[in-house]
Amino acid sequence: MKILSGKELAGFVKERQAHQVSSITKTPKLLIIRDSDNPVITKYVNLKIRYGEDIGIVVEDYRANSSEDIAKRILSANTDNAISGIILQLPLIDKTKTDELCNLIAPTKDVDGLGKDSLYDSATATAILWLLTGYDITLTNARIAIVGRGKLVGAPLYRMFTDSNFDVTLFHRGDDLSSLINYDIIITATGVPELITGQMVRPGATIIDAGTASENGVLKGDVAASVRERNDLSAITPIIGGVGPLTVSCLFDHVIESSTKK
Repeated sequence: MKILSGKELAGFVKERQAHQVSSITKTPKLLIIRDSDNPVITKYVNLKIRYGEDIGIVVEDYRANSSEDIAKRILSANTDNAISGIILQLPLIDKTKTDELCNLIAPTKDVDGLGKDSLYDSATATAILWLLTGYDITLTNARIAIVGRGKLVGAPLYRMFTDSNFDVTLFHRGDDLSSLINYDIIITATGVPELITGQMVRPGATIIDAGTASENGVLKGDVAASVRERNDLSAITPIIGGVGPLTVSCLFDHVIESSTKK
């Protein structure tokens, strides 16, 4: 069984990015805005801070105390020429404000690709494509299932796949998932620990687990441990180091691109 390590691929991307940043006169800057200290959110924010340090990009972690504070900081950053990219670290405490606040980010600085007018594709969805391509996973003629319709992964990835005329079906996490047994590739991003069980996965399937949740302080994915113990799968992402590292790489690609447009 092949282990789809995004961490390994991200290492090559990082080398290229460090070289790019060294040739930019004005140091790029990424602003991360969040309103939570949730362990999963903190983990990903810290990953981005360290990644930025490694390639020479400044990362500011802004901890907002309300939706109004988030909106104020976004509008200020939109007109700040020192800031190349802005991301709103999701999920927000008040999830009903997500679309409204993401759409406030200037399209040229929306490096996570979450606003309706963003100039960039979703970083996480793009990272999944990079991962599949990097490991020569063929999408043509494959039956693909996406579990989770979220703004970060499911919805944008479904659009990308349908635009490319791939055979893809989008499931909600509350749907009957027993039919996943009929699919060659399963991409899941719900944040529901161990949602995908062995009875849902056919031998020879490829699984991309982009779901992350914290359960009793332990990070878990959507895929049950019993699935990971099988030796009849074609490929699967690890619990840590799968999609995440490439998502960060893609995000910083967008920051670099944005900085060069000024």
